[in-house]
Amino acid sequence: MQKFHITATGHSLNYLPEYVATWQGFFAEEELTVSATVPSPWDRVLEELRDGSADAALGGIWVPSMYRDRSTLYSPFAQVANRAPLAVVGREAPEDFSWSSLVGRTVSMKGSNGASVGMYVKLVLRENGIDPREVNFIQDLDGAMLSTLFAGGMGDYLVVDHPSALTLAATSGVHVVAALAVGSGDVPWSVYYSEGESDAGRVDLQARFCRALGRGMDWINERPAAGYRDFLATTFPKFDADLLVRIADEYRGCSMWTTPVIDRAGYERWAGGIAASHLVNAAIAYGDIVDSRPTALLAAR
Repeated sequence: MQKFHITATGHSLNYLPEYVATWQGFFAEEELTVSATVPSPWDRVLEELRDGSADAALGGIWVPSMYRDRSTLYSPFAQVANRAPLAVVGREAPEDFSWSSLVGRTVSMKGSNGASVGMYVKLVLRENGIDPREVNFIQDLDGAMLSTLFAGGMGDYLVVDHPSALTLAATSGVHVVAALAVGSGDVPWSVYYSEGESDAGRVDLQARFCRALGRGMDWINERPAAGYRDFLATTFPKFDADLLVRIADEYRGCSMWTTPVIDRAGYERWAGGIAASHLVNAAIAYGDIVDSRPTALLAAR
């Protein structure tokens, strides 16, 4: 067995195929012992890549993008989540919500664990014809803190992860007015990346990981989440198990988990959002950042 350690920026439902691939023995069938840790603060994932204690980091592709040609080379080679697992919480009924409702209003969204949430919301606003400068944002704070303050009356809207949004709605009299995973299109939200150029040995290691990860996605997509409710409850103990089943089925239905191949069209859309947020000077071409060798056989399926 060969060890493969992942340093991740979180422990999330949208990473479910990785956890399933471990649980169902798909990694073991590829002669891999896969482990994962979540360092704090999140950017320590880069230290763990650098010191060799991790074989891959799991997080946003915006990190390899902004480092490219400026510092360390990071090479994304697979994706696990094909949608943004976020939701907008508001005080009105969902049927009364539109993106134009955000103009002139105050929107809270976490910024303590990276830039993805803010970049994506602003991308969706621009796609809906709204200048993000017309919206008042509260950022740079922790999601749990913002949820508490929103429930207490701060701001008009809150953007958080979908499970937290539904949990808040169930307890605070607010409403999930937009589920972004369901209605806002494809982006390679969560990707695996390594440091530097990969030699043939590392490409083989990553390819075996990707094959097992793809089997995890297939396993999930082939069966209703109620059938593995206990696994979801054990893996994500801070959330209600029935809520997890509901969201996992929504994710199955909206193409959250498609293939480990980093989607080209989704990446190009996201690259435009990364550039618009000034993390890069111009959108980086797919072939200039994605190492497609580990998923080459999967792409040919």
